[in-house]
Amino acid sequence: MSTALLTSTYFGPVQWYQKLYRYDHCQIEQYDHFQKQTYRNRCRIATANGSQVLTVPVERTEGKCLMRDVRISDHGAWRHLHWNALQSAYGESPFFEFYADDLRQFFERRWDFLFDFNMEITNKVCELLDIQPNLARTSEYLHIDNSPSFSDFREVIHPKHPLPDTDFEPRPYYQQYASRHGFQPNLSILDLLFNEGNEAIFFL
Repeated sequence: MSTALLTSTYFGPVQWYQKLYRYDHCQIEQYDHFQKQTYRNRCRIATANGSQVLTVPVERTEGKCLMRDVRISDHGAWRHLHWNALQSAYGESPFFEFYADDLRQFFERRWDFLFDFNMEITNKVCELLDIQPNLARTSEYLHIDNSPSFSDFREVIHPKHPLPDTDFEPRPYYQQYASRHGFQPNLSILDLLFNEGNEAIFFL
């Protein structure tokens, strides 16, 4: 039985959801230290002007903070801004209206902790993708010493400094702005959902 070890993500990239689909078990690390400029609190979407990063603000802490203890900040009306950005970017995409009601809740309700927020998002997106991963939260920080039963993607799936992943080859799919910017690989899973709908699973 294969197990993928993953960081928490905010509407994670296609590569991240590929692991949920392909592995027998997935452990989501909640005892790592929060790192800025990672998928833990950001996602990348396609817009008419190119890619755009949406970032969830978090409350400042002194020193290192475990991911499970990171609190979401209400600074800057970010929920309203993120939802408006998605509407602007994907409002004319084939499946935005089909999924809008399921996803709007994440920009209307308030969650205290980023990890819990991300898990709720993950569960909903898996439901929309029609995949049933065996998900669990880690109970401690996992040290993997070349265990053949574990595949550690915690540092592999990264927006700025990704490490090699021989199992992931981005498969081009329809993107609304491809004629202008070309195909943009490994965007947020939302890009795949809004453009391919129930066919999205075939690109994981």
